[in-house]
Amino acid sequence: MFNKILIANRGEIACRVAATAHRLGVKSVAVYSEADANAKHVAVCDESVLIGPPPAKESYLRADKIIEVALATGAQAIHPGYGFLSENDEFAEACAKAGLVFIGPPASAIRAMGSKSAAKALMEKANVPLVPGYHGDNQDADFLREQADKIGYPVLLKASAGGGGKGMRIVEKSEDFKAALESCKREAINSFGDDKVLVEKYLTRPRHIEIQVFADTHGNCVYLFERDCSVQRRHQKVLEEAPAPGMTEERRRAMGEAAVAAAKAVGYVGAGTVEFIANQDGSFYFMEMNTRLQVEHPVTEMITGHDLVEWQLRVAFGETLPKQQDELRIHGHALEARIYAENPEKGFLPSIGTLQHMHTPEAVSFQLGNGVVPGNPAAVRIDSGVREGDAISPFYDPMIAKLIVWGNDREEALAHMSQALSEFQVVGLSANVAFLKRLVESRPFSQADLDTGLIERNHDALFPQAAPVSLQILGLAAASLLSAEQNDGIAANDPWANTSGWRMNTALMRTLEFAEEATTYPVSVSYRDAGWNIGVGAPSSVMTLVERKGQHLVIKVDGTAVRGTVVRAADVFHVFTGGAHYVLNYNDPLAHAGEAEAEGGRLTAPMPGKIVALLVDKGKTVEKGTPLLIMEAMKMEHTIAAPANGTVEELLYAVGDQVAEGAQLLAFKAA
Repeated sequence: MFNKILIANRGEIACRVAATAHRLGVKSVAVYSEADANAKHVAVCDESVLIGPPPAKESYLRADKIIEVALATGAQAIHPGYGFLSENDEFAEACAKAGLVFIGPPASAIRAMGSKSAAKALMEKANVPLVPGYHGDNQDADFLREQADKIGYPVLLKASAGGGGKGMRIVEKSEDFKAALESCKREAINSFGDDKVLVEKYLTRPRHIEIQVFADTHGNCVYLFERDCSVQRRHQKVLEEAPAPGMTEERRRAMGEAAVAAAKAVGYVGAGTVEFIANQDGSFYFMEMNTRLQVEHPVTEMITGHDLVEWQLRVAFGETLPKQQDELRIHGHALEARIYAENPEKGFLPSIGTLQHMHTPEAVSFQLGNGVVPGNPAAVRIDSGVREGDAISPFYDPMIAKLIVWGNDREEALAHMSQALSEFQVVGLSANVAFLKRLVESRPFSQADLDTGLIERNHDALFPQAAPVSLQILGLAAASLLSAEQNDGIAANDPWANTSGWRMNTALMRTLEFAEEATTYPVSVSYRDAGWNIGVGAPSSVMTLVERKGQHLVIKVDGTAVRGTVVRAADVFHVFTGGAHYVLNYNDPLAHAGEAEAEGGRLTAPMPGKIVALLVDKGKTVEKGTPLLIMEAMKMEHTIAAPANGTVEELLYAVGDQVAEGAQLLAFKAA
């Protein structure tokens, strides 16, 4: 086995690879950018080396610098993780030339599968079923539209060199084709340096099922069964599970053998994933091959009991596969939820900031590497590259963690996932935890009525209108505030700082104003000898504090016990109770005395990014919802639209300009 490897990545995958390396007694070297100087992956590796400034192209994509560090530290091999240089054939070749082992497939296999159009041609020769479409070199816009017209709408435009949901557009009718093509090509050239696209028939209710394959240098190739990755948003996976619901043994074998044939067709070595698009009738078509370890690989590990990173290291070292096909078995069911710093209610807009508070469900030890699946049906695994106090920056993917659960069957795994999400708390930035919980508990997902349009098709159910905040929730926030005031006064040992509410011959009355986005709650509080009378508008209920341990509280409202966690971040109270997260803004009249309202008419950048397109001119009169400009941030394009009917008075940036979060992008005057 290797003595030392360099991990050419960051975040949770770098931590994941380092964990297996440590278990096997292999030293690990981390590389990091200036933005990641205090990152978790730097802390868990045996050595770490700075490789450049925060932008990935100046650090994690610097192949020459990474190879230089590997040689200087005595690493024998480089594990690329996923993303960055993991599917870069030139990097794989450069490693070989430098005498380093690239822990992945040969450069020729990466090259063969790196172009979606070339891969389709190879798969056709290998008799792997393909979706109808055009995968050729002619990129003339009129020609491509003619091909789309022949295929029949809807069609899917895909960047040939793409991946991760980037450079993909669904086109519903011919007249929308050219605008979609321009947007697709623009995103493709920015993300991959190649604007070539292919056109395919878009299946209306397809499932996304992928097969995990593994091959060694001795001619062995196996499939470690399937994963269902149908639940997606913006063509990016949200929930993954293994095995795929409703999969028959016959279909599993057919898809597995097709995946092995695809791998053998390109002389594959190592871990790879062959992705298929599957019809509801059971037919399936080759979509693409990811020549690396997948983000969702833990669900395969959970149902097989095998450590896929260990397999990667052993195969790269020249060993044979640890198991043959007839030795592999499926045990139970596993689900993975991707916890992202994003706001689902605002179009899944990525969020940046500091993880001021992060509480995760207790992870149960799930030993890998010996093929034995533990008998504990409540197994919970958390793969994360961040800790409480760390920042999610605009430079990289906004993943907080991967939450993986295992159960004896799908129903049990669903119950464990729901419970685990109830216990996952994030404060400091927006996160998708509550959305994931609604998704897992939704009727279509729980009944395995799966397809890639599940989220859009069930939008209203997954994004319900917020119900009014109950008195119990407001009570938790109020009790947290009031008890903190009392304790602070006592701790100060200052009678003038005491805020117990004592008054001679009367009770103190005060109003605490909490607000959500659209609703304000004036919580009236009347102090009692033991507790308070509270209510919205008038203090009509009796509240007592039963217990407080740090941020965890137990209160009683009219005799009913309510448990929760309250995290205060400045004037925002985050209340976690009953598996839900409530965000309440506290209007402290003293803290905000004299503040003026923000200037109106300003359209600002939601996060740091780059202007990629200006869609209107100065002086243009527009209607509400009209796209005004497009900015690129965190690997995605965001369209800034007119908030009302009005006039664009001034454009403040040009195409290509970098903008800071909160920067005014243009001056707009409402009609």
